[in-house]
Amino acid sequence: MIFRNMSSCLKGVLLAILILIGGGVQFGAAKAEAEGRAYFAGGCFWCVESDFERLRGVYEVISGYTGGDTENPVYKSIKAGGAGHYEAVEIQYHPDQVSYGQLLNAFFRSIDPTDAEGQFCDRGDAYRTAVFVSNATERRAAERARRNAERELGQEIVTPILDANTFFPAESYHQDFYKQTAIIMTRRGPRTKANAYKFYRKGCGRDARVIELWGEKALFAKANS
Repeated sequence: MIFRNMSSCLKGVLLAILILIGGGVQFGAAKAEAEGRAYFAGGCFWCVESDFERLRGVYEVISGYTGGDTENPVYKSIKAGGAGHYEAVEIQYHPDQVSYGQLLNAFFRSIDPTDAEGQFCDRGDAYRTAVFVSNATERRAAERARRNAERELGQEIVTPILDANTFFPAESYHQDFYKQTAIIMTRRGPRTKANAYKFYRKGCGRDARVIELWGEKALFAKANS
């Protein structure tokens, strides 16, 4: 009788463990579905980060490097060229609040996708545009968004859709550059990073060119003007 009771208790404990494990697996799956990642290159990553952190459903944007073969790239080597990497961002978002397709639509209308040599005043391979996709579903969505943008713009879009590979976060001083209050030296004297960023963005002509291309649909650019 004692052994029978012990056996019943053990079965009950095992069942409880299995239920907990099963619940954990389901919770993990639900959590994975609630978090998405998108990888875009749109010229200066400070600007792309600043734009997309405004979107509802986006909870983090990380500036970094991707698309090349160099391990552990650093800003100096990227800027010099030859590393193969793009300045890019990782957009972390909630798919139940903003879809991957909506991110793509916003992205194409925040850049000059007709320029294959860089973006605005930033020239060279590191500043080219690209969409990096992680699976077939994202590739189809990206191709559809590019076709729609090309039809709407009435010009050839040269932004490629590439397979995602390792994303390397940029140095800490690049993260959230657009809102940092640290003082740096510029050609116009000492400024906060936030003010230096505003001066750079306007001087580079980013928003003016995007509005010229996309008009009222250039929502990020219009917000900055």
